[in-house]
Amino acid sequence: MELYEIKDELEKVILIAVNTKDEKETAASLDELKELVETAGAIPVGRMIQNREQINSATYIGKGKIEELKEYIESLEATGIVCDDELSPAQLKNLEAALNTKVMDRTLIILDIFAKRALTKEGKIQVELAQLKYRSARLVGLRSSLSRLGGGIGTRGPGEKKLEMDRRLISDRIAELRRDIEDIERHRDLSRSKRSENSIPVISIVGYTNAGKSTLLNRLTDAKILEEDKLFATLDPTTRNYKLPMGQEVLFTDTVGFIRKLPHHLIDAFKSTLEEAKYADIIVHVVDASNPQADAHMQVVYETLDNLKVGEKPVITILNKQDKIGEENNIILKDERAEYVIKASIKQEIGIGDLVEAVEEILKERSIYLEKVFDYGEAGKIQLIRKYGQLISEEYVAEGILVKANVPNEIYGRL
Repeated sequence: MELYEIKDELEKVILIAVNTKDEKETAASLDELKELVETAGAIPVGRMIQNREQINSATYIGKGKIEELKEYIESLEATGIVCDDELSPAQLKNLEAALNTKVMDRTLIILDIFAKRALTKEGKIQVELAQLKYRSARLVGLRSSLSRLGGGIGTRGPGEKKLEMDRRLISDRIAELRRDIEDIERHRDLSRSKRSENSIPVISIVGYTNAGKSTLLNRLTDAKILEEDKLFATLDPTTRNYKLPMGQEVLFTDTVGFIRKLPHHLIDAFKSTLEEAKYADIIVHVVDASNPQADAHMQVVYETLDNLKVGEKPVITILNKQDKIGEENNIILKDERAEYVIKASIKQEIGIGDLVEAVEEILKERSIYLEKVFDYGEAGKIQLIRKYGQLISEEYVAEGILVKANVPNEIYGRL
């Protein structure tokens, strides 16, 4: 296996999409691809949408459009194209042959951003696995095109250098990474079971990428997570303790941001991370209400949660960035799946108090009212109530300590 160092060059790319149903939706998806490409470090210099009944199985776009695209690439001096859907190996090969330029797709760009953003060992393993699974299907028969994988976007992580590896080497590396991920999953399962034994409620923060999840966790718990107005600014999940005003402890945990057409390679690789929502007691769904596509973004989040089999959980939806809503995008958003819908500007700390109240209300609804006299020797049990429930009152009487409290079902039996 030979490795060649590659110098970074600024990519100038043309964005390509095929519209088969809704032109407005296709245009919005292409706008998002533009953001992804810029986040990955390239310059979008043009765009092209072809209306077709279905995507061309051999070349993604039609023959006539390929000829038009050739001239477009030449006139804009583009160094490559990025297609808004995941290309099959055949489509990739045929497009490269027809256009004689670097061909990338939405999946490759997202994987590239993930490779740049992964900071922990776990994140890096998950990204490398996703990248290799994606590439293993595309390296065979594409050795001539490997020379175009250098520089700029679509080459980070294991693609930082030109890889001359055969299927067996890739397969061996994938097997090794899968074993690593199994270890990570075992560790995560152990952490979850410990949290379950401790009966600390877990609140999972989910949402479309760049909706404000990290900002929320920072404002609540001073988690010091990177906050940037970028897609996938943070990738590695963070869990933090938080003490509710009523005294009960909870855990807030964020997840990787969702996006249209989230690559299945990433869903597979990040399954243990994404499934944090599956084991949560409450889902906090953060929405960028200032985005004209907010409604579609909410739909993507719920579809992803359904695919992960998250099931019926209490949902608190935060319609964030109210301060950025102008008259032109003042759309009335509704969320039928949420028990509470809160208008907020998290950066300005507006609406956070409402969120905390909603969490307390949901936990109260799921608690059992307890009124009991504890012997003075059972004072430790009152500490248990303070930590995991809501202590309404305690009164020292002749028989012991009279306690009135709301306690979680799991704790009730221990009291």
